[in-house]
Amino acid sequence: MAHATRRRGRRARAVLAAVAAVAFGVAGCDAGGGDEPDAAGSRTPSPRPTPLWDTRPDSVAAVGDSITRGFDACAVLTDCPEVSWATGDSEAVDSLAVRLLGRAGAAGRSWNYAATGARMEDLPGQMARAVRRQPELVAVMAGANDACRESVAAMTPVEEFRADFEAALRTLREALPRTQVYVASVPDLKRLWSQGRTSALGKEIWKLGICPSMLGDADAMDTAAVERRATVQQRVEDYNEVLREVCAKDRRCRTDGGEVYAYRFGTAQLSRWDWFHPSVDGQAKLAEIAYRTVTAPGP
Repeated sequence: MAHATRRRGRRARAVLAAVAAVAFGVAGCDAGGGDEPDAAGSRTPSPRPTPLWDTRPDSVAAVGDSITRGFDACAVLTDCPEVSWATGDSEAVDSLAVRLLGRAGAAGRSWNYAATGARMEDLPGQMARAVRRQPELVAVMAGANDACRESVAAMTPVEEFRADFEAALRTLREALPRTQVYVASVPDLKRLWSQGRTSALGKEIWKLGICPSMLGDADAMDTAAVERRATVQQRVEDYNEVLREVCAKDRRCRTDGGEVYAYRFGTAQLSRWDWFHPSVDGQAKLAEIAYRTVTAPGP
């Protein structure tokens, strides 16, 4: 009798061990993220997470300053939005919107809210207008006018610049948390001065008030002039660092990695009227940089 009891005990333990093994195997499959069996016993693929960055957004809004309005690219002291790097329809530029959406798509699903003379403090208002269109991508280029003031002392302080940019992104995020943002760096203003000062016509137009902090007394090379331009240049670099830092905190924001700042604009890429703003060819180069950044693979 005792022997039979021991046999029954061994059989019970064996059954329990088998059940535990099966249970452990099922749990192990779930923990490893395996595919789930359906009612028929076959397995269906687990859904893949949606990538944070869509390389083919379906609509584009642009905000910023005169560069994004194509200022001085077609005629003197005049906006020319049709050649805008962001949303223009010019075949010579092949704008970001056209590259992403096609020419017909860009005509109906891209909008330009940039304004000549705008500074970073104007960006939250521009962003609020862009939000109404519910774009999938917002392209930003702002900051040059914060450095291009009547004097070095009048340049926008770095922390104010930061606060205004943060406010613009907050305006976007409160309404459209999934919209992507492309941020172009502020161009190298000192590079533009060094190229444009070779034109007598350009220097005459500069006297009308184009970026006096950098372009004023364009041929002066005394200590004060050199220090003034270096101060403006440092402020531009500080602005670009702010753009990078603030954008890095937003998972759906990309900067150009400083490509616009580093681009060596030559005379062919500058307006033939003011030798400072981008020409049609310069606008095309900005579009190329933007498109490369937006369509780069990412998380």
